[in-house]
Amino acid sequence: MTFFKNFTGALIIGVCLLTLASCDDQNAPTDEKDLPSIWIIKNATIYDGLGNAPINADMRIENGIITGIGIFDAQPGEKIWPAEGLALSPGFIDPHSHHDTKLMQQPAPKSALGQGITTIVSGLDGGASTFGEPFLSIEHNFSVFEENPAAINLAYFAPHDTYREIVMGDSFKRAATQEEISEMEQMLRRDLESGALGLSTGLEYEPSLYSETEEVIALAKVAAEYGGKYTSHIRSEDVKVTEAIEEVLSIAREANIPANISHIKLAMYDLHGKAPEVLEKLDAARKEGLDITADVYPYNGWKAPMAILMPARDYTDRAAAEYALNSIAAPSTITISDYDGEPSYIGKTLAELATEKNIDPVDLMMQLLQRAEKDNLKERVIGRNIGEEDIQTFMKWPYTAITTDGGIDDSHPRGQGAFSRVLASYVRDKNVISLSEAIRKMTSLPAHNLGIVDRGILREGFVADLVLFNPDTIQDNATFENSLQYSTGIAAIWVNGELVWDKGNITDARPGQIIRRHNSQ
Repeated sequence: MTFFKNFTGALIIGVCLLTLASCDDQNAPTDEKDLPSIWIIKNATIYDGLGNAPINADMRIENGIITGIGIFDAQPGEKIWPAEGLALSPGFIDPHSHHDTKLMQQPAPKSALGQGITTIVSGLDGGASTFGEPFLSIEHNFSVFEENPAAINLAYFAPHDTYREIVMGDSFKRAATQEEISEMEQMLRRDLESGALGLSTGLEYEPSLYSETEEVIALAKVAAEYGGKYTSHIRSEDVKVTEAIEEVLSIAREANIPANISHIKLAMYDLHGKAPEVLEKLDAARKEGLDITADVYPYNGWKAPMAILMPARDYTDRAAAEYALNSIAAPSTITISDYDGEPSYIGKTLAELATEKNIDPVDLMMQLLQRAEKDNLKERVIGRNIGEEDIQTFMKWPYTAITTDGGIDDSHPRGQGAFSRVLASYVRDKNVISLSEAIRKMTSLPAHNLGIVDRGILREGFVADLVLFNPDTIQDNATFENSLQYSTGIAAIWVNGELVWDKGNITDARPGQIIRRHNSQ
């Protein structure tokens, strides 16, 4: 009898436990990865990216999309970020970036994230690689990225200089034949069909230095067929800048294509203060009906091969070398950033190296260029000869976006600090432009100039690329003397609705996406 009572009791308990277990199974929460990803950003000062005055509100994000701006009570399972009045803006879009070169090695680059960049656009200056490896196609680059996504988004322009190098090989110091142009057109069509934003040129650089305008117009017409854009490092930013600007306007006119002047500048002493004249010409072109825009970085120095100081590329022409160092950039303003086989040269100005070698700076520059050409050595310099007044004038033009023209862990500070420098120096300290206008130039304006339709504005239905920052403390820290210092003041960054930057720390999220030309999707 005792056994029967114990058995019955055990049976009843077992049934109850099974019932409870069944109930628990029915009420168990779904695996977190199956739940919608919802963020509520509370009490933010929201800048919409269009230049309007900010509002204080909450923002709701669901599965990577902005689903509401207002006041929201969080529901169970929704993640809360207390913004406490910090500025919330669209993620910054860098329309002229070289950050992609090291992106597969550093998929969450502090160089970019530290200054609020959520989208980089590459293939600029007419050149593209496959993240540092030889270029095959835009689609190949996209496939590599999609196999190993980054924390930021990526878009590409189709690279004219790279096409020219592939088609013409070492025989590039001449005009292309019609057959060669046709080969470049085929490459361009292939990459446009894969979603390239348009055509990019670097006409001050070899091999495109030797291209004729008609070659570029022919390619720009192909890009226009696909609804693409044209963006150019123009043929001269110093001695022949007027002719170079006329050329980009002619290309825009003949190809009927929107055209952008990359990293607009006047890099020559006699040109300082002439930015209003340049803008007068660009405004006249816009009144004519041409869609002309520009981008600019907030530094008085560029980074490029020293060879550009001698446009004719005759490195035995002493008169041309003397003119370059007297009229374009003085030896004390030219710092060597790369020279193959000579690490001791890095970081020294041409003047310092000339003193060290007890040689005239003109002779030294000619020797360095002759050796680099003979032995096919990579050489780069930073030249600090851009006028501050012109930087500010170009920055204030309504059609100029902000850019870096920089790379990951760049020897030029722009790679680590361009966007934060604008917000700290040109907005907060100098009051050159307002905070709302600066944000517009970092978000909706580059999106418009690039043809990106679903980012750059804080509005319901737009992709949730977001930057939360403190306008009072955001700061660029990279300098020409020590470029490897990251920006500070960014509290949080969301890319496609996922948190990738948390109070200065990189998260494990890698939600970056490929951004293809809108009419190719």
